[in-house]
Amino acid sequence: MLDFGFDKIALIGAVALIVIGPEKLPKVARTFGHLFGKAQRYVADVKAEVNRSIELDELKKMKTEFEDAARNVTQAVHKEVQAAGSAFESEWKGITEGLNGSDAPTVAYEPPPPEYRHPKKNWRLKRGAMPQWYKQRHGVRSKAQSGAARVARFRPPGIGPRA
Repeated sequence: MLDFGFDKIALIGAVALIVIGPEKLPKVARTFGHLFGKAQRYVADVKAEVNRSIELDELKKMKTEFEDAARNVTQAVHKEVQAAGSAFESEWKGITEGLNGSDAPTVAYEPPPPEYRHPKKNWRLKRGAMPQWYKQRHGVRSKAQSGAARVARFRPPGIGPRA
């Protein structure tokens, strides 16, 4: 923007003090600061809008390029699938003509039905699916404890080594 050094600003301030006067100088400086701030914000808004429009144009250009590439890939895949399908059909016709010309009976292969398996119930899984708050409320133990540890845990206060 403008390049002001300290000496130029001091000269402008001295001239403004003489021309405007010491009583009105703070009010004029405040008004000038507000106007300068508004001008800076306006310039920043215009720059941001220009940048947004440039980015939007670039995005539109990228979108069209991507759509063209996708369309080309789709067309290439369709061509390959059609070529493979026609090759398969011609081979299939050649194989089936050879079979129909012979006197061998055609037998359809049927796979055997799957064996029945009993659905096993996993009681550990069912027990683990129970919510923790339900286990705690109904006294389901979730941790293994030795007998001595249980006795020590539920021993009344004042009796034994825990006191």
